[in-house]
Amino acid sequence: MNTNYNQNNMQKKSAIIAGIALLTMTIAAFFAQGFVHSSLVVSGEAVITLKNIQSNRLLFDLEIMGWMIIIITDLVVSWGFYIFLKPFHQAYALLGGWFRLLYTAILSIAVSHLIIASSIVRESLFSKEINEMAIQVMGSITAFEAIWSFGLIIFGLHLITVGIVAMKTNQIPKIISILVVLAGFSYSLIHVMYSFIPQLDNVTRFLEMILMVPMFVGEIGFGIWLLVKGRKLSID
Repeated sequence: MNTNYNQNNMQKKSAIIAGIALLTMTIAAFFAQGFVHSSLVVSGEAVITLKNIQSNRLLFDLEIMGWMIIIITDLVVSWGFYIFLKPFHQAYALLGGWFRLLYTAILSIAVSHLIIASSIVRESLFSKEINEMAIQVMGSITAFEAIWSFGLIIFGLHLITVGIVAMKTNQIPKIISILVVLAGFSYSLIHVMYSFIPQLDNVTRFLEMILMVPMFVGEIGFGIWLLVKGRKLSID
């Protein structure tokens, strides 16, 4: 009886912690990628990108800070999802947790290239070799984007695994489970295409626009459900 109570209590706490971490991560991602990165980085324009970052160094450093917050919250979500889903299917919950930890490790490597870019930008302020510096900065940013895109394939596998676990219980609404699986499939498909079929980039971008809603709604919907309903679950 006491064991069930402790397990219930831990599951409820993990639902709250994971839900809060997911929402925090979403805000950080909107700022770092949706606002800063997309406004400063101009694809194929190394010099313009360098000048944008030089003029907004603090903003670029805040983007890096945003990614660091995402990395930390990803670790929290890995733990929270595992603890919450473990009573439903321990093996799949563990697999999902390891997928997310692997994704977080890949993301950390990607973000290290933004840190390198930031250090190059500081050096560029005292250098007349603007073109060479611009190429180096763009190279680091391109490496960040490529490594992160590859990591999102693993992230998609994580969501698919989480969705499968959710489907194995009647306590999580099937619509939530399906949305999580669909989000995971969308992430993996799109970033397999970005990473391994670059000649179809235009098709991939169009497909990404179509799948953007399920990609966003899947995980965030699950996070909101965890905060509203998941924290009230009881293990039979």
